[in-house]
Amino acid sequence: MIAVLRRELAAYFATPVAYVFIVIFLVMSGALTFTLGNFFARNQSDLIPFFSFIPWLFLFLVPALTMRLWAEERRLGTIELLLTLPIAQWRAVVGKFLAAWAFCGIALALTFPLWITVTWLGDPDHGVILAGYLGCMMVAGAYLALGAAVSAATKNQVIAFVIAVAACFVFSAAGSPVVTEFLSANIPMLADVARALSVSDRVNGFTRGVISARDLVFFASFIGFWLFVNTVVLDLRKAD
Repeated sequence: MIAVLRRELAAYFATPVAYVFIVIFLVMSGALTFTLGNFFARNQSDLIPFFSFIPWLFLFLVPALTMRLWAEERRLGTIELLLTLPIAQWRAVVGKFLAAWAFCGIALALTFPLWITVTWLGDPDHGVILAGYLGCMMVAGAYLALGAAVSAATKNQVIAFVIAVAACFVFSAAGSPVVTEFLSANIPMLADVARALSVSDRVNGFTRGVISARDLVFFASFIGFWLFVNTVVLDLRKAD
């Protein structure tokens, strides 16, 4: 698993994909935080404006990472070589996932100037900020697991990207007032289900500094389920 992790992480930085992703992520997160987030106008020493936009940035940027995880292996035919190595299939799945997750962690770590800025301007609660970063990592992990499962089902990276973005959007918008009010008025039973499956609602607690066991179990279950789906899809499509 560690060998796969190292191979995949090195592959990101062997191409311009990693640098393009990091630059776009840093520019977009900073621009949204200081403009739409009204970072200075709020006159509060916290990073809530930054954390509030991260799930929506990941909604588009994470599928750009996952679309090549398995689709590229299938297109080039290297997936047969990988799966015939003396390594359990689930270990290869987890290794690829952890490499992408570590890469997202590196991108998030590079936003440290925002933390330095808010510390210099005021006296923030660093525990809340750490919890917010943990929440962002949980969101990244959820989207990565979902995107990897989608990538395993197709050879076309564009299709993998589009489907992954759509699927991530469904889980992000599931708890929005528009969706829940519509479901409450028409299908009341699904309203509670939508709230329970909403990724964006789960991360709100982290941004407030509240790390609840319920949210951690949700993200662990979400990630575990989609990694399991990823393994099953690979097993079913071995003959393709």
